[in-house]
Amino acid sequence: MLAATIATQSIEFYDFMIYGMAASLVFNKQFFPAINPVAGVLASFATFAVGFAARPLGAVVFGHIGDKYGRKPALLGSAVAMAVSTTLIGLLPTYSMIGAAAALLLVIFRIGQGIAVGGVWGGATLLAIEYAPAKRRGLFAAIPQIGTFAGLIAGIGVFMVITKVVSPEQFLGWAWRLPFLLTVVMFPVIFYVHRYIEDSPEFHEVEKTMAARSEERARDSSVIQVLRRPKYMLTVAFIFIPATVVFYMSSTGMIDYGVRDLGIAKPTMLAAVMLSVVGAAVSTLASGWLSDIVGRRPVYMGGVILAGIWSFAMFPLMDTKDFGLIVLALGVAQVALGAMFGPGITLFAEMFPPKIRYSGASMGYQLANILGGGLAPFIMVLLLESTHTTASASAYVAAVCAISLIPLSLAGRLQAQSREQEPVEQTG
Repeated sequence: MLAATIATQSIEFYDFMIYGMAASLVFNKQFFPAINPVAGVLASFATFAVGFAARPLGAVVFGHIGDKYGRKPALLGSAVAMAVSTTLIGLLPTYSMIGAAAALLLVIFRIGQGIAVGGVWGGATLLAIEYAPAKRRGLFAAIPQIGTFAGLIAGIGVFMVITKVVSPEQFLGWAWRLPFLLTVVMFPVIFYVHRYIEDSPEFHEVEKTMAARSEERARDSSVIQVLRRPKYMLTVAFIFIPATVVFYMSSTGMIDYGVRDLGIAKPTMLAAVMLSVVGAAVSTLASGWLSDIVGRRPVYMGGVILAGIWSFAMFPLMDTKDFGLIVLALGVAQVALGAMFGPGITLFAEMFPPKIRYSGASMGYQLANILGGGLAPFIMVLLLESTHTTASASAYVAAVCAISLIPLSLAGRLQAQSREQEPVEQTG
């Protein structure tokens, strides 16, 4: 079951993240060539952010499908929606072919990606938590997140290979489409993975539980119940914002900064990001394991504090243009991210009673991605261009980290309230 959730996350986030790579490297030229380069980058990152705006809709739509019809159709539907949207982006005519309609279609397909990824996260992650031993939930919840980093590494690797074997002109002209079109070969993998999940005894047990509670959900859906207690969802969102900001600034925004502002070669920046993501994967597993021993909040708080402080060292190290120091700059940021990713998923799940956990954790998580991750590269470029100093971007990261410490301090109280509403063994 864990292998299946990792594979599902990998496929979904490969598709979602290659858009970020293309937004950093090519979309400003192919879809927004009529405006100046900086405005083109901002417009490109704006379309990147649109996908995040659609993610809560995916959490609601596929969460409802998963509650009413079972998890297999919800997970399968979200995976197919992602594969179709991504493939269509690879086939999309550019501005030079159909004018402004190209940008409009790009936004539509990006929305499709956002809806899809908003649906898969809750099912894959919470399935792992639900069947984990009570004292190992942190580790079991961290394991599926490896799929997120595996998808990112795979996406970067594909772009690295392409930029190595084709000329810059060929990459800009047609080769950028290849990572998107490779999604076609993933359709058989998608169906295999979801067939495996269907055959899992644990999955069938969940289906039986959902069927037994269908009458209750018909009277009052889990989405409505979550919206009636917004403080839970908002607490999750504001706790998780720093993780989303760090993730997308260090994996997407920094590619643009290194290539466009510092003149670093595309393959070099892609290699640096890929190496740094390995640090995030290791940190996520280690932090999830540690949270089972010392608690979720202390580990998460350590990641937040490290991210806020390190943001002021990251840009100066990048500015040296030394490959080793660039990897160090991004790697420590990714380690801080892992310290939030590892315990965070279980922390959020434990803030909701089981009957609304799927919708509540998913909606809070996706709201954080709107407010943080989706806007992070856009805000980073805007700050750098308007202030002409990297300190402004560092201050932005430090500010969101500091703000998140307030709701993090309230998480324990909400966990206690959740236990009172529906007792379940948890770790604070």
